[in-house]
Amino acid sequence: MKKLLLAAVALGAVMTMAGGANAADKLRFALVPKAMNNPYFDLSRDGCMDAAKKLGVECVYIGPVEHEPASEAQIVQDLITQGIDGLAISVADVDALTNVIDQAVAAGIPTITFDADAPGSKRQAFVGTDNYAMGKAIGEMAAKLKPSGGTYAMVSGGPAAANLNDRVRGVIDGLGAGWTQVAGSPLYCNDDAALAVQQLQDTLTAHPDIDALLPVGGWPLFVPDAFRNFAEPIKAKLASKEVVLVSADTLKTELELLRDGYANGLIGQQPYEMGALAMEMLAKLKKGEKVEEITYVGLDTVTPENVKEFLAKAK
Repeated sequence: MKKLLLAAVALGAVMTMAGGANAADKLRFALVPKAMNNPYFDLSRDGCMDAAKKLGVECVYIGPVEHEPASEAQIVQDLITQGIDGLAISVADVDALTNVIDQAVAAGIPTITFDADAPGSKRQAFVGTDNYAMGKAIGEMAAKLKPSGGTYAMVSGGPAAANLNDRVRGVIDGLGAGWTQVAGSPLYCNDDAALAVQQLQDTLTAHPDIDALLPVGGWPLFVPDAFRNFAEPIKAKLASKEVVLVSADTLKTELELLRDGYANGLIGQQPYEMGALAMEMLAKLKKGEKVEEITYVGLDTVTPENVKEFLAKAK
């Protein structure tokens, strides 16, 4: 209940930011992230806000404070009741969200997914990453850095997140033969960055000779001080590639960690573009126009050799 109240407060704040004096005259499109305390989604929010200004609509950015699928489903239900003009949802749990997505569509509300899909729902479109390809790119980078193979562990978010499960499959296929996943992997942090760092530490303690650490989301690197404390004792091993650490996402904090030698590579998404495209799609659907059912934004491959280029344009 407390989280829902906090989300409601955030809703009012965001509506004020995005709508201005003439908010009542504008179409209201909601962008619903898995968790508002995840900095990854801040970039989608920014894309949503910028596109909304250009389109003359209002971006309502609202979701659960933390990764909590039941709260996300309730927030979507509330938005339906309030008569929102369009919905773009990052689906934390397909089972928890499919029914409310279908309710929104039945109510005549243009409804799409972004970042994380619910393909079995009646959503009209998805804009995001080809998550299997992303996971495969992580695995391939790790295999290239350490061609001798070895043992590895993954950190994922929620076990019911279809997009993350696609990445996990991609990592396994990208690594190929010669690699063995340690017991307990993937570890599920439920988008809790501090927990993700602790899980990496626990894995290293249990498997001191592990060869690769592969977060399929950037969670542990989203808390740079904690991550540096974790990675400092193995920094020499990272430099020599005795152990390799390849992570998803390319937030500025992650780029800085890569630059400083605390990771070996990053495979990045384009969350800003997702938020912007979501608004454009909802505007078209509201007008009765058609949109592509699946739109994939690109992937960025960042290494120590090109990290400065990405840092120069990072927000």
